[in-house]
Amino acid sequence: MTLFKIIRILILLTVFVVVAFYAKNQKLKSRSWTEPLSVVIYPINGDNNSPVVNEYINDLDDSVFVPVDRFLQQQSEPYKLITKQPTQIHIGPVLTVLPPEAPLPGEGYAAIIWWALKFRYWTYKNTPDSDSTMPRIDVFVLYHEATPGRSLRHSVGLDKGLAAVVHAFASIDQDQQNNIVIAHEFLHTVGATDKYDADNKALFPIGYAHPEQSPLYPQTKAEIMVGRIPLSATNVRMAADLDECVIGEQTAKEINWVQAKDP
Repeated sequence: MTLFKIIRILILLTVFVVVAFYAKNQKLKSRSWTEPLSVVIYPINGDNNSPVVNEYINDLDDSVFVPVDRFLQQQSEPYKLITKQPTQIHIGPVLTVLPPEAPLPGEGYAAIIWWALKFRYWTYKNTPDSDSTMPRIDVFVLYHEATPGRSLRHSVGLDKGLAAVVHAFASIDQDQQNNIVIAHEFLHTVGATDKYDADNKALFPIGYAHPEQSPLYPQTKAEIMVGRIPLSATNVRMAADLDECVIGEQTAKEINWVQAKDP
């Protein structure tokens, strides 16, 4: 092995250790719940600079995302967190550079790792620095025209990256369901896992809002890490808004809320 290769490996190992230490530190801070997490929404036109999307983005303000803050505050109340308000969401500047596309489901672990590295670098290059001393979660929302029958790419929240990419529809009628996706991906960034199977059906009991209910069906709410309400063993419907969602016990454990609960 040449001296150049040895030096290159040592440099890469040093970078890896620094990144790992930083990620670990940020992970611990983001799940202490001693102060509100700053959540910054960065709107992006995801449809080739569509005028319809631009008009929608120009009309956005912080009030659109108040239901996400309210949902997290209400769901946290039984756990007696040190902070009474888990998050403070506000809009950041509109970005014009698209993030690298996340791999599709089934593309493999190597593709996910490579995308995560590219995404971290893209985030570093395109996210303005924050003067806040609070831990911060960056949520990049790619808005698309809401055309009938259109489906969007899968949204992604990085557990170790404190960042998420959300695909959403640029329509006031879709604001509430967009907020469900934003809350879902935000919770991924602080440790929550999906609670549905390969067929998008809620896993029992962790994917049910009220697994103790008898009779079990129909459920009236969705576990936020599923987003769908089981009406029977085979039928589900999408939650209409965050008022129809809950943070279940398993999700609360994953995001470090349970430790703060009174015995």
